[in-house]
Amino acid sequence: MLRTRFTETFGVEVPIVQGGMMHVGRAGLVAAVANAGGLGFITALTQPTPDDLRAEIARTRELTDKPFGVNVTILPSINPPPYTEYVRAIIDSGIKIVETAGSNPEPFLPYYREAGIKVLHKCTSVRHALKAQKIGVDGVSIDGFECAGHPGEDDIPGLILIPAAARVLDIPMIASGGIADARGLVAALALGADGVNMGTRFLCTQESAIDQKVKEQIVANSELDTQLIFRTMRNTARVADNEISRKVVEIEKAGGTFDDVRDLVAGARGRRVFDEGDLDAGIWSAGLSQGLIHDIPSCAELIARMVAEAEELITARLADAVVVA
Repeated sequence: MLRTRFTETFGVEVPIVQGGMMHVGRAGLVAAVANAGGLGFITALTQPTPDDLRAEIARTRELTDKPFGVNVTILPSINPPPYTEYVRAIIDSGIKIVETAGSNPEPFLPYYREAGIKVLHKCTSVRHALKAQKIGVDGVSIDGFECAGHPGEDDIPGLILIPAAARVLDIPMIASGGIADARGLVAALALGADGVNMGTRFLCTQESAIDQKVKEQIVANSELDTQLIFRTMRNTARVADNEISRKVVEIEKAGGTFDDVRDLVAGARGRRVFDEGDLDAGIWSAGLSQGLIHDIPSCAELIARMVAEAEELITARLADAVVVA
């Protein structure tokens, strides 16, 4: 087994996390990750209302008796969701682990602390990780430039970002971005992380509730098959390369504004990709780790394989490389 500060602090068996993913973090996937010893997160805002979130938490509990959490991502919005009501649903449901992302989670920390909830905050820079530590979160997930979704604006890859963060943080840290197998897990541990977070890899599992054609496309794609959109707007997002994402990049290069791409990047269009398997219906998040994904295993198979291969790498291959003079 692999034991780290992360597994000890968050009460899970293996240092592997399935972070919150919009339209994807649902009961079936989360429970499968939990049953395999990892930490899965329901994505709160995938559920239309706080009551729907309560029901999804209940469904997850029917499928697992292992720890799991809920992701709450707070982003600027013209019509923001009722975040306080979602937080109340989490607390009322007895959840003990929350993943926060987007805006500063500080306004909600007193509610989480009072309920005995541990908070894992997702960051894209060392300065944001230090801020999260200062306000009192229990751990951070730090996203390198390789990640799907929002990698921040500093463009720092994990090979630099992870040890830079590890050097100054005192709380557990998990690494995210470009990780899809045991080699990434062992590398992250060697760089100073206490575990790993995987998004794209968990998209491409049997329990992931997205259309099979999307999973097969992830397997077919390489590390070259992503696009960076919203770069000109200082809100960079890494998404799969398709007809829509290429068009968004072209419009940006021509001087277009968000209003010029609004319809193309609408969430409803992206959801059609996952629900219907229409790969060019909209944009959908995918990381560079596509180039490392070659199958569609169950979560149990994936996590068991990663742990076994990581143990072999640490105890055999790397140990054999050390020659005592």
